[in-house]
Amino acid sequence: MDKIISKVVFEGDGTYFVPNDKSMTKENIESNKNKTTVSTIEINKNIQIVDKVITPTDIIKNIIKQSDDIVIMNKCLCRRSTNCEDYPIDLGCIFIGKTTRKISRRHCRPVSQQEAIDHIDKCDEEGLVHIVGRNKMDSLWMNVRPGDELLTICNCCPCCCLWKVYPNLSDGIQKDFYKLPGVSISMDYDKCISCKKCIDVCFSNAISYTNKISINHDVCIGCGQCTLKCPTNALRLNYENVDVESVLNKIDSLVKINDK
Repeated sequence: MDKIISKVVFEGDGTYFVPNDKSMTKENIESNKNKTTVSTIEINKNIQIVDKVITPTDIIKNIIKQSDDIVIMNKCLCRRSTNCEDYPIDLGCIFIGKTTRKISRRHCRPVSQQEAIDHIDKCDEEGLVHIVGRNKMDSLWMNVRPGDELLTICNCCPCCCLWKVYPNLSDGIQKDFYKLPGVSISMDYDKCISCKKCIDVCFSNAISYTNKISINHDVCIGCGQCTLKCPTNALRLNYENVDVESVLNKIDSLVKINDK
């Protein structure tokens, strides 16, 4: 059954979890100011990384800046199906690529690059986590092809997101879901009050409690939700030495966004 599900629903997929920029503390931003360089990386066409500090969502924004076909879904399918009351239903997924021309305009609207970037900022403000890559399931439920010309940018909440099933996926399927290079979570036990709010919002069930909070770093996907929900800032998202080129090259190998 695992082989069948993998082939029908996930074959050819590759997805990165990208934490919300709000997960980064001021100290973390300051520590990264001198660790990034200006470079040009080709992904179908050139993407120039010009920001002084490369935050997680800058990776997504730089993909958007070189994309021709962009649509935003009018609603988040996951939040709408569960009648979510904690996060906005109208902040839907972004889709990029020529296949977007085949998506019914009843469900989405074409947007400019700037409108898509503004949408990412709104999702950040609401505390949503971004998931970017090729997702075969999207081409299936929308009945559009080819899937290798459709890039998905989901904006997910911890209560409703489809990928809340992630911890229950087999190891073979999970290998195609990637933690963003350079992202890690650390704990300051002097600040921890054992409220366990971090456990409730963890996407990957990487956090547990036995006398104290424990993080399984081999399972953690670096979504940063725990740091957003921690009331005492005991949890911190560390973001450094980011190999942006490897991320963009991987996405480039999975999805053809534009004609070169």
